Amino acid sequence: MTAQVIDGNALSRQLRAEVAQRAAALTARGHQPGLAVILVGDDPASAVYVRNKVKACEDSGVRSVFEKYDASLTEAALLERIAALNADPTVHGILVQMPLPKHIDPHKVIEAIATTKDVDGYSVLSAGELMAGLEGFRPCTPYGCMKLIESTGVSLKGKHAVVIGRSNTVGKPMALLLLQANATVTICHSGTPDLAYHTRQADVVVAAVGRRNTLTGDMVKPGAIVIDVGINRNDEGKLCGDVEFATVSPVASHITPVPGGVGPMTITMLLVNTLEAAERVAAQA
Repeated sequence: MTAQVIDGNALSRQLRAEVAQRAAALTARGHQPGLAVILVGDDPASAVYVRNKVKACEDSGVRSVFEKYDASLTEAALLERIAALNADPTVHGILVQMPLPKHIDPHKVIEAIATTKDVDGYSVLSAGELMAGLEGFRPCTPYGCMKLIESTGVSLKGKHAVVIGRSNTVGKPMALLLLQANATVTICHSGTPDLAYHTRQADVVVAAVGRRNTLTGDMVKPGAIVIDVGINRNDEGKLCGDVEFATVSPVASHITPVPGGVGPMTITMLLVNTLEAAERVAAQA
């Protein structure tokens, strides 16, 4: 058996085309979706992420409001700007790129964003809505992972899914989304004594710990779906994930590559969330 590679780039293009169609329809009705992206400081990686997000907006018919500030920006000034964007009816989503300078509390910033515009799905209220199964915004990376699993055509009902990682941004919301899809979910982490014991029983494994070769071929149940969220560098400096692709791909039925798997989906789901926010506002108009 050789696993079928789940092409995140192809699925991303398909979903973005759908976003563009729906955005055009909304714009024609006078409700162009708008996303405000705020960057504070000069972190090179953050600048690349933001540039990609802004370009994705432009390519999909979503209006982008990009605001860049010096690292000396005060916390109070940032919170004031967020409050103004909360009140702006042409802005449907607000994203503040992390990490922020040390003098700014990221929790305060995230909680300052109106829940109706929290398209990253990071606030405590958004997390609570996900926990309760209410209509809210799902964090973009787990949401993208669910779309990748969905693209395989395999139903999650009755399947055993193992999530490796317990972060607030990926691991925990990923487990909740899998539960909503009627999977039986096990969460593993750095305190799990025998990781392989759990992963060998899994029909689906989502690896999200940020450590390469966390999941190897001998740890995978034959025919499992493997989703690799990790972004690391190997000894040659090339991008790799948390999964040892060479040993896992002959065992799994489906696997995401790094790069080209989960990565493209994260920004795509940000666009989807922004579009859904705009559609909710239009429905109330």
